[in-house]
Amino acid sequence: MVATPAVLELPHVDQLFAAIRGFDDSTTDNDPDGEHDFGSLDWGAERVLWKIDYFDRALQYWANPLSAECQRVLTIMTAGEY
Repeated sequence: MVATPAVLELPHVDQLFAAIRGFDDSTTDNDPDGEHDFGSLDWGAERVLWKIDYFDRALQYWANPLSAECQRVLTIMTAGEY
């Protein structure tokens, strides 16, 4: 997981991470491609976005998400940082 400095400065960031972990309300507004690898929610006055990317074991190249070699990286940022 990677969280940007702006996210880490948000209030109750531990609760934010729990909300992202438990998120199961994907819609075309917060998951536009319907792949469940992107999402967004409002946290106080901030819009928070997260994205899951799929890499090889060396974290250098894209990997098939269904491959045993795939390493997933979750990035959490504010909308202003996107």
